Amino acid sequence: RNNCVFVNTDSSLPGMQGLEVACIHAFFSFQYWGEVYPCIVICLFNKIGNSADKDTGMWVVHPGEGANNTAEYVIIHIDAIYHAAHLIPMYGTEFLPPDLKFYHSYDAFHTYYVNKYTDNHAFEIA
Repeated sequence: RNNCVFVNTDSSLPGMQGLEVACIHAFFSFQYWGEVYPCIVICLFNKIGNSADKDTGMWVVHPGEGANNTAEYVIIHIDAIYHAAHLIPMYGTEFLPPDLKFYHSYDAFHTYYVNKYTDNHAFEIA
């Protein structure tokens, strides 16, 4: 099960301008010179446009891609997580396959709305 979060990339910018949306794939920690560093492995989503969608008021994102159109994994410190994020797939006009499971949704869709209506914190962020 993968969770999505807002990652703080520039705290000097307001709201989503200073945040990125990421999908968490793993938690781990390592020790270096006696200090423990808790980290996460993430895949970042890229924002589409420089502002929220004018019809929904929600930002639109798609999975970021690295070389050869494959997912780009990044390791960051866990303190960079700002808040949980909820993504709503853009479903399109076709029916969903009946065997589609909820845990495949991040692989089955290519574009998502960042749901700002999940709670008051998300509403202020996104």
